[in-house]
Amino acid sequence: MVHIIGGGLAGSEAAWQAASLGVPVVLHEMRPVRPTAVHKTDRLAELVCSNSLRGDKLDNAVGLLKEEMRRLGSLVMRAADASRVPAGAALAVDREAFSQAITDAIHAHPLITVVREEVARVPVNAEMFPLIIATGPLTSDTLSADIASLVGGEHLYFYDAISPIVLAESIDMTKVFRASRWGRSLRGAADSGAPVSEPSGPACGVDDGAGDYLNCPLTKGEYDAFYDALTSAESATVHDFDKEKFFEGCLPIEVMAHRGRETLRFGPMKPVGLTDPRSGRYPYAAVQLRQDNLAGDHFSLVGFQTQIKWGEQARVLRMIPGLEQAEFVRFGMVHRNTYINGPTVLRETWQTKSRGDLFFAGQISGVEGYVESAASGLMAGRNAAALVRGEEPRVPPRTTAIGALAYYVSHAEPRNYQPTNITFGIMEPPPAGARKGDRKTATSARALTDLAAWIAASPAHDPAGQASAAHGR
Repeated sequence: MVHIIGGGLAGSEAAWQAASLGVPVVLHEMRPVRPTAVHKTDRLAELVCSNSLRGDKLDNAVGLLKEEMRRLGSLVMRAADASRVPAGAALAVDREAFSQAITDAIHAHPLITVVREEVARVPVNAEMFPLIIATGPLTSDTLSADIASLVGGEHLYFYDAISPIVLAESIDMTKVFRASRWGRSLRGAADSGAPVSEPSGPACGVDDGAGDYLNCPLTKGEYDAFYDALTSAESATVHDFDKEKFFEGCLPIEVMAHRGRETLRFGPMKPVGLTDPRSGRYPYAAVQLRQDNLAGDHFSLVGFQTQIKWGEQARVLRMIPGLEQAEFVRFGMVHRNTYINGPTVLRETWQTKSRGDLFFAGQISGVEGYVESAASGLMAGRNAAALVRGEEPRVPPRTTAIGALAYYVSHAEPRNYQPTNITFGIMEPPPAGARKGDRKTATSARALTDLAAWIAASPAHDPAGQASAAHGR
């Protein structure tokens, strides 16, 4: 039997994978017995930040990682595909439908038992192992301290911020317009064979798609007034505020603004490629809104994660054209993300170096992003099940995205280690002879070929079983 602490993306995926291999699982989740500052429901795999799982094409590393997970029977990907909302070349989901689908699947599986309780310390009972710790960045203080003692040092951390969500009916549609950059979607370009770059926006979800985004255009005067208000707004208090550390790919909007007046116009408020149909020109700056649920009645501000106090958020964000009367379903907020120093603690298999029966997965293991967290849980669940089945834990080769992520987390430079998203840069170089414009496509093609060979060589390989895991029982 496998025990898992934490019912987030990583914990839920790990439970599904182990159970799909015929191994009983006990999944321990502290909510709702012990709530957190940012979760709103008691559902498993609740998304608390963006509703975007980022790019979904094979010319993008996170798109490749998603496809690999699909081929490994990922529950998270099955739920995401079933609950997706318009987001162009990205995969964004209705967060409530997504978490409900995962919760229902986990509770319905005959080999998974969900226990709603807080685990305050790492179990020492031999019957609780193999054990996967997938408690996420919001691990309770007591368990966090025990983990720190277990891994031989203090946790590392960074602060993370969440974007606001507005009610669709409160948006002034006479002032906004639907458009994608350059008048086309990245998805269409990729399908046509045109070169497409990996998105350069924040990992929290700046992306574009044909007609999938609402755009709020700003003139220079409106931008300057907004910038001045944003940079003078009062921020919420965080511990060690003067020494705060943020994940560079998900900086609060006001932190970016303090780097210079034009920073936002080259980041989340970039107007390039967004032609305002009323003027036929690019606006001076633009704020994008992405649909947040299947009903289309909630929209999130893309790349606008913030730690400004709620009253100040309402005042400043209502300066954006189209949002003057905005009603906020959720304000942005800040929370502390805790993680271990993966390179000093973990093997490629997500086992700890000191104990083969103890695994870490998810953001606490030193990865960043929804998909990366779920991918680590997928491998930890499979490898914990392998121990129960008397098999050796295995990891796909570094030519795959899931294998490269495992290698990076366990082999990166431990000094000043920070969580990482999956990128082509941490994978094996592209095949020799691949043309520059084809390198990403060639890397992805090789990855899927190598993954197929790895799956075929697995002791637990069962094509029928994999299909069952991928499509439900």
